[in-house]
Amino acid sequence: MTQSGKLLYTAKVHTTGGRDGMSRSSDGRLDIRLSTPGGPGGGTNPEQLLAAGWSACFEGAMAIAARKMNIILPPGVAIDAEVKLNIADGAFFLSARLNVSVPGLERDVALAVVEAAHQTCPYSNATRGNIEAAINLI
Repeated sequence: MTQSGKLLYTAKVHTTGGRDGMSRSSDGRLDIRLSTPGGPGGGTNPEQLLAAGWSACFEGAMAIAARKMNIILPPGVAIDAEVKLNIADGAFFLSARLNVSVPGLERDVALAVVEAAHQTCPYSNATRGNIEAAINLI
């Protein structure tokens, strides 16, 4: 599926060595060692990077949704993201969970913000229908 629209940003990252390698962005802001989940080495892994990116993007989408709804998000909004690497019948696949905390906001209002964010977050849109994902308001 091809989508057209105004380009806002392009991330460029060069990776060598796969899960036991290194990744560096073209602007040098990202320069990380990679390691296999649970394996030796002090690097991060693609699942952690996806969890960090999705949760950060989702919180940004929440802020936009709240602004459009004339809702002020309280301080302390947090997201605990889990990205799970699974295997079945010899094939690897991902699943995910975002546990969203919005302390001090009425549950039904917070739920409306979370649901709106899930519809607009680029990570949610990219993964929808591709991986099992649970978005929980805790």
